[in-house]
Amino acid sequence: MQFFDHVKVYLKAGNGGNGAIAFHREKYISHCGPSGGDGGNGGNVVFRVDKGTNTLLAYRYKHHFTAQNGGNGMPEKFHGANAEDLILPVPEGTVIKDAATGKVIHDMSENNGADFICCRGGRGGWGNRHFATATRQAPQFAKNGTRGEEREVLMELKMIADVGLIGYPSVGKSSLLARISAARPKIADYHFTTLSPNLGVVQVAGGDGFVAADIPGLIDGAAEGAGLGHDFLRHIDRCRLLLHVVDISCFEGRDPVEDVKSINSELEKYSPELATRPQIIIANKCDALDEDVVDIKAFEDFVDENEWEMIYVSAATGEGIQDMIFRVSERLKLLPPITVYESEVAEGEAFLSDIPGAGIKDTVIRQENRTFFVEGDWIYNLMGRINFDDYESLNYFQRVLQNSGVFEMLEEKGCKDGDTVSIYEFEFDYVK
Repeated sequence: MQFFDHVKVYLKAGNGGNGAIAFHREKYISHCGPSGGDGGNGGNVVFRVDKGTNTLLAYRYKHHFTAQNGGNGMPEKFHGANAEDLILPVPEGTVIKDAATGKVIHDMSENNGADFICCRGGRGGWGNRHFATATRQAPQFAKNGTRGEEREVLMELKMIADVGLIGYPSVGKSSLLARISAARPKIADYHFTTLSPNLGVVQVAGGDGFVAADIPGLIDGAAEGAGLGHDFLRHIDRCRLLLHVVDISCFEGRDPVEDVKSINSELEKYSPELATRPQIIIANKCDALDEDVVDIKAFEDFVDENEWEMIYVSAATGEGIQDMIFRVSERLKLLPPITVYESEVAEGEAFLSDIPGAGIKDTVIRQENRTFFVEGDWIYNLMGRINFDDYESLNYFQRVLQNSGVFEMLEEKGCKDGDTVSIYEFEFDYVK
């Protein structure tokens, strides 16, 4: 299965249903009164963790998701149907970001992967029965439902792992993961055998286990996109501890000192914070070590200078494996828990407002000849509630514009008596 770990999608919650304008009719009874029912609520767009997946491949070809609208109200006070929520399953560890700003909206590893409502459905409008008063016994207007929230988001998968195995291709990362866990990654003697991160749960005798991830494709230039590293460096972000695997046998003629320096340089370029993450040097393939060929003392001196811990292991024979597992487990007990990304977006930010007067700062007024066009999401929502054929409803619309400062803004733009004002195709002559 192809690995797919970042995608941009457009989300739209359902609109609320409109309230009904209706009057009760019954034989021999006059003036039965208004009976318009309320509209139903629109469906929410909800993210849900699917523990059976580890890729966002399901979103590769479909990028638009819209929840159902609420049902309209009906006569005899019948309520419109509430729409069902639209559930979007994602792997645990998916980070949802605002596409326009890149800010984190929610981390799907927060609260143990609880459901997250990303876009809320619009509220159903009130039927005309709500607007009856002692002096207005037959209201000819109702409230339309509000629009559902909408936004474009980025979904980025950052795997949940305590330990990340990093290093050059063919140093034995996949073999090591297969040795310490039940994971069975593809293993072969050529570079880039591993094309996607692999996770494995490591059991520790008499202690808590941990999750290890084999991060493939790190080579020189990975932070700039060379090889596969640019695609998968993000999966190290959550790792509390890095196991830096090197081929101590130097079978391919590589210098382990230069390998460690190069990989750490790529980490630094990608994320300076990531480069400071604790590391343990795992000297793999020690069963094939020939000290007449490898200057092992120079490597050990290099490790000591950087104050790293080093463990000699052999994924092929199992030498040093249990000692490595125990020492990693003990080290993890001293480290902070896995990173959970805090939301950087205030609740409701970048959503469409459905409250008259809210978001007035987003009101746009532009002039073409002697016509002034007034636009704004809050005005659009407000107009859905107005019956322009009803005198009382029209007066309410005028009061909201006055109290919200729209008329004042028009005058600041140069609007004078007799000029035409257009608000979403509703036009009138301005009278001061």
